[in-house]
Amino acid sequence: MKAKILLSTAITAIGLGLTAQMRVGYTNVEYILSLMPEAKQIESELSAYNKQLSTQLESKYKDYQTKAADYQQNAESYTEIVRADKENELINLQTSIQEFETNAQNSLVNKRNQLLQPAFEKIGIAIEQVAKENAYTHVFNMTASGESILLYAREEDNVTNLVLQKLGIDPPADGGN
Repeated sequence: MKAKILLSTAITAIGLGLTAQMRVGYTNVEYILSLMPEAKQIESELSAYNKQLSTQLESKYKDYQTKAADYQQNAESYTEIVRADKENELINLQTSIQEFETNAQNSLVNKRNQLLQPAFEKIGIAIEQVAKENAYTHVFNMTASGESILLYAREEDNVTNLVLQKLGIDPPADGGN
């Protein structure tokens, strides 16, 4: 019986010791990113790249429409071989358009990731520095893919303004995060 009480007391003491050593903070990485000076440049580059891809897609689609209209107007006058060739050309254009759309979407995601990587690395370094300077053992992002993942957190554990200050950004007066 004494052994059980002693063991229970020891486990409780160890648990309290571990809890006392752990300090958890949180931040909002997307919010920090939105306040960074490079955010506007990243958005501008992404917008320009998206416009470039859209222009190319529109050009392909217009080419398809022109050839489809020509085929519809002249199909009866074509020989069987020419008609089959024109139909294959239209099918190939449709396939090409679909492939281009898929590749353009993937390319846009890759471009976004490429442009955001340096900013996220910068934020990560700032978070690490803030955590070390303020004795946080863990710092969580309060959102993931726009969804809140922290169900409860004390405001005093919010390190967002400290991270903004570390990045040289004055936090907005309203706190905004």
